[in-house]
Amino acid sequence: MTNRPALTPVINALPVTVPFVGPEAQERDRGAPFRARIGANESGFGPSPRVIARMAEAAAEMWKYCDPDNYDLKVALARHLGLDVGNVVVGEGIDGLLNLVVRMYATEGTPVVTSLGAYPTFNFHVASVGARLVPVPFRNDKEDLQGLLDAVKRENAPIVYLSNPDNPMGSWWEADEILRFVEALPETTMLVLDEAYGETAPASALPPVDISRPNVVRMRTFSKAYGLAGIRCGYTFGDAEVIASFEKVRNHYGVSRMAQIAGEEALADQAYLAEVVAKVDAGRRRIAKIASDNGLKPLPSATNFVTIDCGGDAAFALAVMRNMLERDVFIRKPMAPVLDRCIRVSVGLDHELDIFTEELPKAISAARGA
Repeated sequence: MTNRPALTPVINALPVTVPFVGPEAQERDRGAPFRARIGANESGFGPSPRVIARMAEAAAEMWKYCDPDNYDLKVALARHLGLDVGNVVVGEGIDGLLNLVVRMYATEGTPVVTSLGAYPTFNFHVASVGARLVPVPFRNDKEDLQGLLDAVKRENAPIVYLSNPDNPMGSWWEADEILRFVEALPETTMLVLDEAYGETAPASALPPVDISRPNVVRMRTFSKAYGLAGIRCGYTFGDAEVIASFEKVRNHYGVSRMAQIAGEEALADQAYLAEVVAKVDAGRRRIAKIASDNGLKPLPSATNFVTIDCGGDAAFALAVMRNMLERDVFIRKPMAPVLDRCIRVSVGLDHELDIFTEELPKAISAARGA
C-alpha cells in the first residue's frame, strides 16, 4: 500500500525538526550525563519547599483530570496582578500560549515581525500556520524597537513579538521605552510581549500592569525564577475580549492538575521567589567574573543567564561551546549572525559554576588551538 492521507501543503513543506537539541538528547548521544547543566536557563535552585510539599501531598490525586477552567490558579494570578479573572488565561508554558496567539492572528502568508535570533519557538509556531516571518536584526545586542516598528508598518503586520528581557542576549529595555513602542504601534497590530524573565529583571524594566490596550498581551511563566520548568505552566494577561479569544482555541486539559497546584503554591511563596532572585543576581556576577578572568566579555543581563562575547567570530564561539560540551558542561550559544560570536551560560548551583570555572580556560585554549 503506497497511498496515504495527504498532509496540508503547509505541514508537508515543513522539515521534521525540534527548535532545541535538549540536554537529554545530547546525553543520549554522548552516552554520559553532563556534570554541569547550565545551558537551558532552568533554575537549579528548584521550586519552593512549600511547592514540593504541596505537590507530594497532591500526588495521590493525580488520577483526577485537571480543572479545565484552571480556576483556582487564575483567581490567584488575577489577585497577584490586581486584575479580574477574565483578564488572565493559563497555558502550557509560554510556548503553548505563543502557539495560540499565532493561530489567533496569523494565517498562511500573513507577515509576522520578530527579532532575528530571538526565541526560536515563536518562529516554529509561525511556520506551522504558513505565515511569513519578517526578522529584524538586533542592534547593539538589543532587540531593535525602531526596526521592529518600521517592519510592522512596512508589512502591515498583525503580530509583532518582543521579549523583554530578551533571550538569547539577556538585554532589556526600560519600561518607558516599551511604552513608547506600544504607543507607536498601529492599533491593528498585536504586540506579544514575552516577559518570561520579568522576575529577574530590574523593576524599572516592567511597565505597570495595564489591560486597557486591546493590542497588547503579556506572557509570563513559572519555568524560570519559580523553578518549575518541568511542569509547563505559564499565563497571559490582557484585554478581556482578547483573553476570551484564547479560550476559544486553547487545550482545556493542557495544564495538568499538578501544574495548577504547583503554580498556585509557587505564587503564594513570594519570599522564596525573592531568595531565588538574589541567588540569580549573585550567580550572574560570578559568571561575569569568570568570563572576565578568562579574557572574555560578559554582557549585562537581566535574566537567569549571562551571554558572553568570546571576542572572535562564530566559528570560535562554536568551538568554545563544543569544547565545553566535551568537558561535560552543557551550555548553549546564539546562532544568528553577529550574536553568534557569543556563548550563553545559565546561572547554576555553586558546584556547577565551580566546574565551569575549571573547564572554561581549557575549552578556550582548545578552541584557539583548533
